[in-house]
Amino acid sequence: MMTGFIIVTGSAALAMPAPASTPPDPEQLIAAEREAMAPLSWMDGRWRGEAVTQTSTGEHRVTQTERIGPLLGGSIKLLEGRAFRPDGTTGFNAFGAISFDPATKRYSLHSYAQGRAGDFELRPTSTGYVWEIPAGPMVIRYTATLDRGVWTEVGERIAPGQPPAQFFIMHLKRIGPSDWPETGSMTPR
Repeated sequence: MMTGFIIVTGSAALAMPAPASTPPDPEQLIAAEREAMAPLSWMDGRWRGEAVTQTSTGEHRVTQTERIGPLLGGSIKLLEGRAFRPDGTTGFNAFGAISFDPATKRYSLHSYAQGRAGDFELRPTSTGYVWEIPAGPMVIRYTATLDRGVWTEVGERIAPGQPPAQFFIMHLKRIGPSDWPETGSMTPR
């Protein structure tokens, strides 16, 4: 009889839900996100310079601009890239958000460009960052560096068994601070 009681009691204990764990403190999570974004603070501001892309139709030169700023108390970073053709029309426009996940310790770039959207891992480096786009058997890799106030970003196609092939380069200089995206934000009244 006692053995049956122990088995029934033990079975009931196993069926009971475990005590709920305490959810992470939102303030601690935001603080961790903000701290992780600090190495990318060099990006904040307004930038302008030349970008060159090699395509099947030849070389294309544009004036590349970027406006970048923090949002959500500095826990994410918003980016807008816009390229202008020699006649002043917009030849390229992209929007992105960089974030950090304290649980996985990974950075993410969510990007919208040329009618497409995607989430890509972004890896900060000691001089900038690297991010990649899977493209079938190939990978598109962008490597950015900041050196003496110049932001250089190189785009390469990396195909299996072949050396990387550069197709894009830009050299931007910071032309000033940016109050974007905070300017125009909602107020209580």
